[in-house]
Amino acid sequence: MNNREYRLVDLFSGAGGLTLGFTKSFGHSFLPIWANDSNESAVQTYNKNFGKHCIHGDILSLLSRADGRIPFADVVIGGPPCQGFSLLNKQRTQDPRKQLWRPFLEVVQKTGSRVFLMENVPQLLGSPEHEEIVREAEALGFVCTWAKLCAADYGVPQTRWRAFILGSRIGDPTRFFPPRKTHRNPSNGTSSESEYVPNPLPWRTVRDAIADLPPPVGVHIREDSPPLDLHFGRNPTAISLRRYKTVSKEGMNRIDLQRLAPELTPDCWIRKESGGTDLFGRLWWDRPAFTIRTEFFKPEKGRYLHPSQHRPITHREAARLQTFPDDFRFCGSKIEIAKQIGNAVPPLLAARLADCVTELIRSSEERDDVRQAHA
Repeated sequence: MNNREYRLVDLFSGAGGLTLGFTKSFGHSFLPIWANDSNESAVQTYNKNFGKHCIHGDILSLLSRADGRIPFADVVIGGPPCQGFSLLNKQRTQDPRKQLWRPFLEVVQKTGSRVFLMENVPQLLGSPEHEEIVREAEALGFVCTWAKLCAADYGVPQTRWRAFILGSRIGDPTRFFPPRKTHRNPSNGTSSESEYVPNPLPWRTVRDAIADLPPPVGVHIREDSPPLDLHFGRNPTAISLRRYKTVSKEGMNRIDLQRLAPELTPDCWIRKESGGTDLFGRLWWDRPAFTIRTEFFKPEKGRYLHPSQHRPITHREAARLQTFPDDFRFCGSKIEIAKQIGNAVPPLLAARLADCVTELIRSSEERDDVRQAHA
């Protein structure tokens, strides 16, 4: 077996969810050697878990420096900030954050990498920027493929959809990507057996991820060992607590709050006649969570109420729903850690993407070995 470590660069790394899925913790042989993020707390988290090679700063500034050399790497991964593609920003046609894929590809070129993996929101696919990314990557000698993936199909207890573009200079990436699904929605069955591994497991649920945790204690990061260090609550107002208790059953949301207690319902929700059905929503025990975003501790922002306790989910519960292991150490304030958790690619999904990259590289190396043997 080939036990070589492949050198890995992670751009816009955040806490390192993508990196984590590519490392030995998830069964892979990638060696993180350089990373970058503009958020100082995220850089501290990355360096605490992977070694002190994540550089804090703006990638454009780093690339413009005369001494801004980036080491050789086999693979470059990362997720350029995606707010420019989000549904909330769809009118901002000149949003400069849409263009941060350009320094990403510049790093790909500077490192001499053989493969790159770019992550973004699903709205990227089919956009003019998507077409530009592929065109520029092809000009650098890459063959590209892409897909929109649901994290729940890969063992993440969360129906989080993300877009991925895989580029290769060493072979056809469509032979290995997208990864075959390891889990299935038990209510739908398998739509195409070829999309799945043999005997796929059912989607993992909120119960699978967090049911063993006791009720949270306090409202600050705790001195306890993991997992209880990040298992703290909030101090809800009296009216918030009444709202929590009104939407007491799994699956309830702001519509049920308005129906059962209009006097407790904010006027803006009453005026909101469409959309936002997950606002102030309670999770189901036996389903995956919905997308965990950066303000999961605010139930008015989404379906973030605990399935049975009258509170929003904790930082530890959110981290588990993202498949961060309990021994992964986060740095920063409560708000900064929440950003890191919500912005991350779930490490377990990243691990399945790493499977594809590993197979792609090793297939190329096997072809090279055969050529050399016959030379």
